[in-house]
This record gives sequence, C-alpha cells and structure tokens, in this order.
Amino acid sequence: MSNTESYIRVINYYETDQMHVVHHSNYARYLEEARLNLMDQVGLSYDKMEKLGIIIPVLELHDYYIKSITYGDVIEIVPTIVKLTPVRFTLEYEIFRSGTDELIHRAQTSHAFVDSEFKPMNMKKKFPDLYEKMQAIVRKAE
Repeated sequence: MSNTESYIRVINYYETDQMHVVHHSNYARYLEEARLNLMDQVGLSYDKMEKLGIIIPVLELHDYYIKSITYGDVIEIVPTIVKLTPVRFTLEYEIFRSGTDELIHRAQTSHAFVDSEFKPMNMKKKFPDLYEKMQAIVRKAE
C-alpha cells in the first residue's frame, strides 16, 4: 500500500447538538471529506474523474459509534480501500482523537463506478491506468 496521509479535522460548534456532541448525520460528511482527501493524494481527484465521465455513488454506509465526538475535538480519519473490483470498491475508516490511539468511530462505505447515465462501468477495461492507481492503495489481506 502506498504512503497516504490521514485526514485531520476540527469539529465545529454548528455540527453538534445542545450537549456539544456531534450529530450522527455529520459522520457521512466526515467520511466523504476523508475519502476525497485520499483520492486527491493518489492523483484521482473526483473533479478529474467526473471530467472523464466517472461517477462514484455511495451504495452502502455503515457506522459504528464507539465514543462521542464533541465540539472542539480534533479528529484524525484514516480511510483505507479494502476491496476493489472493476465495478465497485469498499473503504473502511477509523476515526481517532488526533494525536492519540483512542479509536472513537469505525465506518465502512461501498461505491460503484458508473457513467453519467448511472450505468455500471468496468474501470479495469475503460481506464486501466486509474484502476492501477487505486489497486496500488488497496490494503492487502493480513
């Protein structure tokens, strides 16, 4: 797997409820920000991919809340591609309090590669160079 940086983020007041705890609806946004950051790092920005006619919709989202994230926390999100096929990919995410090994959230998302008409696209055949870039960052089975 290539060396990629985790995504660091400060929690804003508007993302929390009256108890200063992050509202659950914001987690999907955090995951998307981390996913976009990961893709940018390996030269596969969503802008570039969309210009090529590649759209990557979310098919599944699973969240596992371990501890609360609160206003002012600095979080570190580690996204990892764990599965890649020519038409789909899956990421796992771990969210830590930045600077610690305290795991506070885990998540998983699955995505499809589709064209502008939302028809499945075989990335390995249509864009082999991009597929290889993604393949290079897939976590290998341990």
